[in-house]
Amino acid sequence: MTRILLVDDEQRMLDLLALYLTPHGFRCDQALNGFQALELLERCSYELVLLDVMMKDMDGFDTCVKIRERSNIPVIMLTAKDQKQDILQGLKLGADDYVSKPFDEEILLARIEALLRRGDNPKEIAVNGLVWNQESHQLHYGQLEIQLTPKEFKLLGLLLKRPNQVYEREDLLELVWGYDSETEGRTIDSHVRNLREKIRNKGFPIDTHLKTIWGVGYRWEK
Repeated sequence: MTRILLVDDEQRMLDLLALYLTPHGFRCDQALNGFQALELLERCSYELVLLDVMMKDMDGFDTCVKIRERSNIPVIMLTAKDQKQDILQGLKLGADDYVSKPFDEEILLARIEALLRRGDNPKEIAVNGLVWNQESHQLHYGQLEIQLTPKEFKLLGLLLKRPNQVYEREDLLELVWGYDSETEGRTIDSHVRNLREKIRNKGFPIDTHLKTIWGVGYRWEK
């Protein structure tokens, strides 16, 4: 199930969005302001943020800036405003798309799915000489190939695709082993330990990037 974060200062709008999106396979967490949204993004793993602009205390524009300081997670801005200036401001601040209220539910769903497809399918990711290639299913550091198991390779790919995003152990179990898996959280720790050792042995500074968030899970830092 795809987990997304809904951010709006109107509980009624949050409930309506969740009511519509949940049957389409989305797990919807809710935040009533930008501060709550940032706290949830630190603790949980999300695939997309649906962000209202017109909020008190911290509006959607400021919230988007804060999100972009720590993550490249897809962001769709949702607001009653439809002026060109507001659209351009949101996009310049790092939003990936912009939907005006009142919105067509099918169009909103299509835009969410399009962003998720775009973000989930990079064929190759390179970080300081470490190259993860989805098509060849290989990991290299410089000229050296690093042998990984299929689960280790998929686990690393998930972390690389969402730098600075915290993944809870339960999320990683679901995404790598499957929703119905009976595998326990200790398996994640074991796989991360093996990943670190294999990559460290080839000379890459893995401990600078692959971080443990104690009591929660893991994240990849740029």
